[in-house]
Amino acid sequence: MTSDELDLRPGAYSNTTGYRRGVMTQFSGPHRSYDRSWDEIERMLEIAEERVFEWQDWFKTCSEEGDREGMKEAARNYKALQGVVKCLKWVLGEDGISNPLE
Repeated sequence: MTSDELDLRPGAYSNTTGYRRGVMTQFSGPHRSYDRSWDEIERMLEIAEERVFEWQDWFKTCSEEGDREGMKEAARNYKALQGVVKCLKWVLGEDGISNPLE
């Protein structure tokens, strides 16, 4: 692996940006403004939860119509949005969400 590649193995990075297995790398991550309000985050959670149900409904419709490609798309988006919802709940400190990656 070159120094330009990102090591995605669990534990490869500490929580110090750009620190990999004891060696500083050139990776510094994206610029973040940290200017989102709690209201914006809560609104995004509401939207994500609504979209979870929309994709769930679309999956059911596609299933009834025998549209396997539509079912695959709906399932992928449904699962992705479940992850988004869990992460936003974690950011907001919701009880029961100790690690959004599990």
